[in-house]
Amino acid sequence: MTLKRLFSSLFLISLCVIGLMINWVFGTLVIFLIASGLYEFFNLIEKKGIKIYKYFGVGIGIIIPLSIYNKFELTKSWELFFIVLLFFIIFLLQFTRKDNRGAVEGVSTLLFGILYISWLFSFIIKLKYLPGGWQLVATLLLVTKAGDIGAYLIGTRWGRHYLMPRISPKKSIEGAIGGFIFSILAALASNIFIPAFSCLQLIFIGMLLGILGQLGDLSESLIKRDCQAKDSGELFPGIGGILDIIDSLLFTSPALYFYISTITGN
Repeated sequence: MTLKRLFSSLFLISLCVIGLMINWVFGTLVIFLIASGLYEFFNLIEKKGIKIYKYFGVGIGIIIPLSIYNKFELTKSWELFFIVLLFFIIFLLQFTRKDNRGAVEGVSTLLFGILYISWLFSFIIKLKYLPGGWQLVATLLLVTKAGDIGAYLIGTRWGRHYLMPRISPKKSIEGAIGGFIFSILAALASNIFIPAFSCLQLIFIGMLLGILGQLGDLSESLIKRDCQAKDSGELFPGIGGILDIIDSLLFTSPALYFYISTITGN
């Protein structure tokens, strides 16, 4: 791990720790990450020559975490209502085009970006509002990022067999296995945060987040590969952009939320 990558990671971990302790810092941080991630995603899309209403997309995307943070949760009928309304608004925007070319791409990418980044990552706020919320978010971050670090360390040292070279040339099967094991170990270690969970439940959480975290990483790599970009941005030296940081959390946040909600009945 390079020195730049190490310092960038320590800075982000510090922000997360502060956010777990102070609610408004946590909410502000999540909204910032979503807005920045959307902006980077739309910049990637523009590299493909697709006309997109970037700033509108960022603005609409912020509504989701803001509403959840203020406890006006977009659940059940409200959530469906928002998605349907979003469809209408995005199509109305296409009527302002000077020609019809690219309308389908514009609608698809704008809607996908908002659901992929804003909606999925907003589940981390819902997770924080569950009983024992800060412990659950700490577990989410620990297990997911342990998988990222494990995949990087094991893959760098012992990686020999490519996992999906078409999507991510540097990722290896050995790294994926290492990341999976690191996630399980981190889940077991998270017993200090969530002692009420059994060993089997913690192992399941580690396996679930270990797999989904890597799928989230590969999914973002697929998007970058299609847009012919190495990183989503250049905000953090040695790491890349915001989207490069939260990619694995986009899949693990809703997964852990639904799992905890199911077993606790919340």
